[in-house]
Amino acid sequence: MEVEPLDMHAEPETYGNCLASCVDEGSMESHRYYLSRRTVLEMLKDRGYAVPDSEINLSLPEFRNIHGQKPDIDRLRISTSHRSDPSNKVLVLFCGQGVVKVNVIRAIATQIMNKDSLSRLILIVQNQITSQATKALDLFSFKVEVFQITDLLVNITKHVLKPKHQVLSDKDKQKLLKKFSLEEKQLPRMLQKDAIARYYGLEKGQVVKVTYTGEITESHVTYRCVW
Repeated sequence: MEVEPLDMHAEPETYGNCLASCVDEGSMESHRYYLSRRTVLEMLKDRGYAVPDSEINLSLPEFRNIHGQKPDIDRLRISTSHRSDPSNKVLVLFCGQGVVKVNVIRAIATQIMNKDSLSRLILIVQNQITSQATKALDLFSFKVEVFQITDLLVNITKHVLKPKHQVLSDKDKQKLLKKFSLEEKQLPRMLQKDAIARYYGLEKGQVVKVTYTGEITESHVTYRCVW
């Protein structure tokens, strides 16, 4: 088969508007903040906190119109209360790109005005956090969670292959144990550092209903206890 020689003087092929619209001409920094903040908002809503859909559904261009190409991390903070318990308040703070040292944690402690009314603090870091800084987190009177921003670029609960997880209430947990004559320790375990356990902010002893579905196999349900 004869192959036509490549014409080096030919005009470059032009691509339609469809492909051009897929090219993100904005900064990677703003894109990372947009994705991670959206996942955090979804995570808070799944935990039962009051989060407006308008915030979750904010598009990337709209986010950039508000925060620019180099977002100010102080303006990215999120503060909200639990829908069923308004006294359960959470604060989400984004840390800068440097290593998180003790002085950063001290600065955060200083800027939090409502320490007495806060139930939980979530820190989004972009670099490593030193062992001394991690120890300093224990000095807070409320629960502190630390997430790497790279772990929040995608919402793991929305993955097509991920089974559905449902956190049981204490009442439903006791019903389950009574129904099958089980003790808590007899349930399959889920480590507290498991990605799903961290997403829902689960504590030791909480039980999760896991539903597996597939095109070939029928729906399968199991329960796991956080350890």
